[in-house]
Amino acid sequence: MVGWRRSALVRGSFLLNVVFGLYVAVHVAAPPRLVSPRGRRSPSCTTTSPPPARAGGRGLTMRPRGACRGREKVYPDLHTCHTPTLAPRPALHGDHWVLYNYVPADTQPACNESVTYTTHADFTFLDNLVPLVERWRGPVSAAVFAPGGDFNATLATITFLRACRGLVADHVTFHLFFPAEHMPSHVPLTAHVLAGRTSCSTPPPYLATHTYKRAHNLTYPVNVARNIARRAAATYFVLASDVELYPSRGFIPFFMDMLKRQDASPAPAPTRRVYVLPIFEVKSGLRPPASKLALARMLKRGAAIPFHKFVCPQCHKVPGMREWADSNATESVNVVMVAKRHPPFHHWEPIYVGTHLEPLYDERLSWEGRSDKMTQVSLLAASRASPRPPAGFASSLLPGKPKPPW
Repeated sequence: MVGWRRSALVRGSFLLNVVFGLYVAVHVAAPPRLVSPRGRRSPSCTTTSPPPARAGGRGLTMRPRGACRGREKVYPDLHTCHTPTLAPRPALHGDHWVLYNYVPADTQPACNESVTYTTHADFTFLDNLVPLVERWRGPVSAAVFAPGGDFNATLATITFLRACRGLVADHVTFHLFFPAEHMPSHVPLTAHVLAGRTSCSTPPPYLATHTYKRAHNLTYPVNVARNIARRAAATYFVLASDVELYPSRGFIPFFMDMLKRQDASPAPAPTRRVYVLPIFEVKSGLRPPASKLALARMLKRGAAIPFHKFVCPQCHKVPGMREWADSNATESVNVVMVAKRHPPFHHWEPIYVGTHLEPLYDERLSWEGRSDKMTQVSLLAASRASPRPPAGFASSLLPGKPKPPW
């Protein structure tokens, strides 16, 4: 009996040693958990940099582009994010019914491999998706307001765009929503919508001048639409923007490549930050610039101007714009500077790449009140720094047709 107990103790000791050895091998000998897309470890930063310099007035802290402190990435859960399926599902959102993923995109990247452009419209402005997606070449989450009879016109427009503009079918996922008091008479199954056929030689349905929304004097719930589109985004990073803002070409691979490099931001993890894109308008009839170099040339000759320069200049008064314009145009995205929304930039309404942790838009506000983004931006400013990548910009065409009512 004693010999058996001694043998059992020896075997137990051996097993404990094996378990301890495996633990050491996994948690000590193995490299740290990876945080970059594709599971690559960010290189350590050995650059010695001077203290950050103040520039351009209050609220703006600048640091040379090559400076860094070797801190870990601020997105430690990026490599463990979950990629949801784009399965259609209905949901009640306040006073609105939402058909999430009602018409899903044909392709879907992994959650840590791309950035989702989230936007919104009614069916009369869905034609803007064509140039948008041609530049974006990545996932787009579009919330479409489709009350009453506009629902059928919206389906006809989506069917037309998917059949006649292949990139829309590849990348855009449509979420239709409408007030509970203005429901459509019939909602077909998603499979029936995807099987729909149309002629590309007929006038596009989005050219219609009569709408149910206008006939019933319905207010466009802009922030409800923004939040629906953002909640439905299936990637870790999102760019919440408007349908008439066109991003620069190649932004997604440039942005994801930037995340694989060392973190040059002076803010230590886990401080949150967003990546702000400056916005511009170009004259009607001109082709939007495809690169920062082309944009800089248009700005110099007056063919492009800062967004809403003559409508609400303080809303898009971007800190460090001169430094951004003077920085070298390269085939990459880099952080030029870090800024916070302090005076004189306290009315700044930035468009930015962030995550699902950023605050949603206040659905009590509207464009009619001219304060549709301000509460959301105020919450953002409380604890977020805003690095600004120079090569990524969004340009807005000056309208050739009336602006939407939001």
